[in-house]
Amino acid sequence: MTCWVGKAQIKTTERKMKVRFTRVVFIILLVGLLMAQMSIGMAGTEDEQNNIDIYRAAAPGVVNITTISVERDFFFNIVPRQGAGSGSMINQDGYILTNYHVIQEARRLEVTLADGSKWEGKLIGTDPDNDLAVIKIDAPASKLTVIPVGDSDQLLVGQKVLAIGNPFGLGQTLTTGVISSLGRTLRADNGTLIEDIIQTDASINPGNSGGPLLDSSGNLVGVNTAIFSPTGASVGIGFAVPANTAKLIIPELIARGYYAYPWIGASVTNLLPGDAKALDFAVDRGALIVEIVRGGPAHRAGLQGGNQRVRLGNRIVIVGGDVVVGVDGKPVDSADGLIRIIREKRPGDLLNLDVYRGGLYRQEVLVRLEERPRRR
Repeated sequence: MTCWVGKAQIKTTERKMKVRFTRVVFIILLVGLLMAQMSIGMAGTEDEQNNIDIYRAAAPGVVNITTISVERDFFFNIVPRQGAGSGSMINQDGYILTNYHVIQEARRLEVTLADGSKWEGKLIGTDPDNDLAVIKIDAPASKLTVIPVGDSDQLLVGQKVLAIGNPFGLGQTLTTGVISSLGRTLRADNGTLIEDIIQTDASINPGNSGGPLLDSSGNLVGVNTAIFSPTGASVGIGFAVPANTAKLIIPELIARGYYAYPWIGASVTNLLPGDAKALDFAVDRGALIVEIVRGGPAHRAGLQGGNQRVRLGNRIVIVGGDVVVGVDGKPVDSADGLIRIIREKRPGDLLNLDVYRGGLYRQEVLVRLEERPRRR
């Protein structure tokens, strides 16, 4: 009798131990699952908090720019036209960086700060070639929040970026995305190429132009300038002028109102392999000089422009000019390639051009660049 009770007690104890073990295992698994969920939640919260922190720090430095220009209606009457864009406060003196196309042809500029106060804007300088402009307001420094300018050369594809602006007049709007590509080329309204453009999928819409593209540290790494869209609204393909381009140009815009570009005084076009073969040239690619500006750098250096028109298929080509195939030892295979090299120089720099005279005979020509005449 006593032996049976002992065995029953042992079995009861074993069952209790199994139940306790099962409970412990369940609790351990439950705690592990909760910790994993908390870890995932915290990671998401950290990214959200980063967005919040950047917005709080940078949004007060993003301004809304309203422009008044004039145009003629159907009956040729002069009527006012209003436009809008964004801008970034770049120093405590009230200087604001924006796009040239935002303020182009504006008769009046009005700047609205994040606190709602409105100030008359003064145009300081423009650079249509890079679609940049600097304007200024005379507001107390206590009202101004400066957005730090970063190093756009350090950007990487896939890096998070944020855009703040006033799309469709909706002020202080934040969108996020990543850098989709780097080193894009965009053609400005005046036909020149803007180099090293940043492509992003952060939503950029009309009214965002001129606003900052920010990195995850809150530094301005680009100036939002254009979108590719069949509808006029964002489809995830936006473009920004890199901050390093702006840093190079801003001091001259403030000091003299424009950026002094180097000028060679010649018009060039692409020499295509098919054209070169048809013309029996000694070289099949390069920048073909079409026209020389009399009295300009190219003219004084002895470079030659075209002197006859030749029909090639359905096209008329001006030939007889020199073909530039290299500059300072760097190969040139297109007109844009030559223009790109020249834009990297400064007025007064000396270039050693490798040319084929009339496309036939190779020689070197030294050209000293001058400041490009300003467009009137």
